[in-house]
Amino acid sequence: MSENRLAEALAAIEATSPLVNSVTNNVTVNDVANITLHWGGLPVMSDDRREVADMVATAQACLLNMGTVDPEGEETMIEAGDAANDAEIPLVVDPVGVGATPTRTAVANRLLSELDVTILNGNHAEISALAGDDADVRGVESVGEYADIAETALACAREYDTVVVASGETDVVAAPDGAYELSVGDPMMGRVVGTGCMLGVTLATFGGGLGVDRSLDAALAGTAGFGLAGERAADDGEYNGPASYKVALLDAVAAMSDENAPDASDRIERILSA
Repeated sequence: MSENRLAEALAAIEATSPLVNSVTNNVTVNDVANITLHWGGLPVMSDDRREVADMVATAQACLLNMGTVDPEGEETMIEAGDAANDAEIPLVVDPVGVGATPTRTAVANRLLSELDVTILNGNHAEISALAGDDADVRGVESVGEYADIAETALACAREYDTVVVASGETDVVAAPDGAYELSVGDPMMGRVVGTGCMLGVTLATFGGGLGVDRSLDAALAGTAGFGLAGERAADDGEYNGPASYKVALLDAVAAMSDENAPDASDRIERILSA
C-alpha cells in the first residue's frame, strides 16, 4: 500500500461505494448508518433473518455488532456471517460487552468459532477478555488499565487468525505477524456513546473498499482515519459538550476525502513482530 494508506483507502471507497450491511445494536443504529454514508459507503441495516443472507450476498462488507443481541439476533448474525464468508467479503465482528456476562461471552465465542472473521474490533477490555486475560468490563464499557494491550491483541490475532483492532486511549492494530500502535484520536471521543460502534463500521467500510485480502491495510487506515476525524472535530472548537462534539465528528468524517486526507504514516508505529 502507498505511504499515505488513508488517502488510498478513501480513493478506493469513492471508486466502489461499497454496500455495507450492518447487523448492529439498536442504541447506535443511526450513527452506524450515517458514518457508513459519510465515509462514502452505502449503508443497509438488514437484521431480518428471512432476508439477511440475501442482502449480505449483494454487499461488499458486513458488520456484526452484538451490543443488544438476543436469541433471534444471534441466529441472524450467524446467517449474515455465513453469507459474508460464502461471498468472500470482509466480515467485521464487534463483541460488545464480552466478558461482562456469560451470555455475551458465549455469543462472542460462537461468532469467532463458527465464522471466518476478517477484523475483530473491540475496546481494550473486550480484546483482553477474548484473549483470556484479566479484563474489567462494566456493562459494555472498558475500565481499568491495560499496559500490555499490544501483546494481548497480538495473542488474540494469532488465536483467531484475524486482524484485531483494540481501541482505547491508545489504539492497537494487530495481525498474526505483528502489532502496530496508532497515536490518533481525542479524549472527547470517549464521552460520546457509540464511537466504538462507529469505528466498527468504519473498518467494514474501509474493508469493503479495499477487499477482503487487504484487511490489515483496511484496519490501519480505518482506525487512523476515524481517530484523525476525532481530532479535527476537537480542533475546530465549535462544540459545547459531547452532543455538539458528536455532530462535529460526523461532519469531520464527511469532510475527509482522498484529496485532503493527512498522511498518517508518522502516527502508526510497528511495535511488535513475529
